[in-house]
Amino acid sequence: MATRHFLTLFDLSVDELTALITRAIELKKMHAAGKQHTPLQNKMLALMFDKSSTRTRVSFETGMTQLGGNSMFLSPGDTQLGRGEPPEDTARVISRMVDAIIIRTHKHEDIEKFASYSQVPVINALTDMFHPCQLLADIQTWVEHRGDITNKIAVWIGDGNNVCHSWMNAAKLFNFTLHISTPAGYEPDATVLEKCKSNVKIFATPAEAVTDADLVVTDTWASMGQEDEKKAREQAFSGFCVDEQLMAGAKTDALFMHCLPAYRGYEVSADVLEGPQSVVWDEAENRLHAQKALLELLLAR
Repeated sequence: MATRHFLTLFDLSVDELTALITRAIELKKMHAAGKQHTPLQNKMLALMFDKSSTRTRVSFETGMTQLGGNSMFLSPGDTQLGRGEPPEDTARVISRMVDAIIIRTHKHEDIEKFASYSQVPVINALTDMFHPCQLLADIQTWVEHRGDITNKIAVWIGDGNNVCHSWMNAAKLFNFTLHISTPAGYEPDATVLEKCKSNVKIFATPAEAVTDADLVVTDTWASMGQEDEKKAREQAFSGFCVDEQLMAGAKTDALFMHCLPAYRGYEVSADVLEGPQSVVWDEAENRLHAQKALLELLLAR
């Protein structure tokens, strides 16, 4: 059987994604009830991170332990990659020693190349183009609170970044509509848009985008590696803060999501982030449960 990777949401079928979300909710309930479930005993997970992380690292390491396995964290300084070893060589060596590899890096092409030489599943823990694990948690959170997301309207406000791209993929796969409003010059990637255009609509202003929305989503204006652009981005994104006034334009029961870290007063107001429509803390916790379901799917054979 060919090795399966999870580099974007499109690496799983709609049926597999739906079953994975259902399983994540089951695993969450089992954990809350104190029921042990350890199908990955003697399995080893390697986490190779070029970028810092809070939720991704904690959720994968904790999840692997809860499933009965073990994990090791490898920063750039911990491997020969940091000294110039070709990624294909590292992939061929490490994949002979561990059962799965989590990679958080910059260029998406790098993780694709690594995966092409790996004998074990490679999971994308964030690249500059996609963040599929975040969307597993986001869709799980929606399902827990509202049920089926089919034919709903989600809205992305802010930077057309990696999380936005994965939301576009999710809209295509789960058949909901994604409204996107970004400042000029910060639009999502044209190739991703073309692939998902049947389920994506672009709006000039956030106020137009949120009309009739069931869900409003945003992200930090300056992602990792963009710190030197912070001042310019703050100016460009003026008017793109998700505040109570903007949320009032959505449906009265619309939910708010943010993948975190959040910067109050910038991309989201404190009132919205801490308010009754916000599900960001459930969303953050669900990284653990959704990724456990993913690990189980790829490794429990």
